[in-house]
Order: sequence, then structure tokens, then C-alpha cells
Amino acid sequence: MGTKSREIIYGGSVRAAADRAMEARKQADRLAVEAWNKRMLGFQGPAQPSPALGDAINAGFGYLEVKCLGCNTHQTVALDIVRRPKTTPVHELERYMRCRQCSEVRGYAYKRSHLVALRATKITASDPPSTWWPGER
Repeated sequence: MGTKSREIIYGGSVRAAADRAMEARKQADRLAVEAWNKRMLGFQGPAQPSPALGDAINAGFGYLEVKCLGCNTHQTVALDIVRRPKTTPVHELERYMRCRQCSEVRGYAYKRSHLVALRATKITASDPPSTWWPGER
């Protein structure tokens, strides 16, 4: 009679521990993103420290809501198509955000934007843009 392999003996417990660790990371990322959203919506900043792009995507928040300070329009940016490493903090994206409408009117890249919050969905008619607390300022 032969001995059982280590995979049969320890495989199930190793996979279960890895699953628990993955769920714990997802929960930690979700809490970090929610804390950042509350700070941004409640106090309008500061934007740093902010969660990393990979952490926001892992938590289920795939979009960044940005407000143009020139024309007051809200737009969402998909985080999975951003061409930056997943370890890049979200607040570093603010310098690259520019409003297309204001840029066309002025004739140059207009970069006055403000990060509002991380979102799970795009801005639609049924899911309107976020408002700052208390009320819009």
C-alpha cells in the first residue's frame, strides 16, 4: 500500500485558505474605496492618499467620476482601460483628466477637473452623478 500524496492531504485546506485570503483582500479594498469616496464626497478631498487602480477594480468600482470645473459636467472614466500600472494611486490620474467640450471651445487642452468618487457603474439617467454632502456646493 502506498502513501497519499501531499495534494490529496493538504490540497483542500490550501485552496480554502487561498479563497479566504482573496475574499479578505476584496473586503479590505472595498472598505478603502468606500472611505475614500466618503472623504471626497463629504469634504471634497483631499484626494490623497487614495486607493490604487487595481484595488478599486478588485473592489468592484470600475469607474472614476470626474467633474469639470469649467462647465460643471460630470463624466466617468473606465479604470480598466487606463494605461497606467495597477499600482498607480487614483489621485495621480487627476492631472491627466481634461474636458473635451471645454477643450474644443478654447482650442487647447483644458485640464481643470476635480475627482468626485469611484463608482461601480457609469453615469446614466437612472444612476445620476454623485452630489457632495451637504448638498451641491
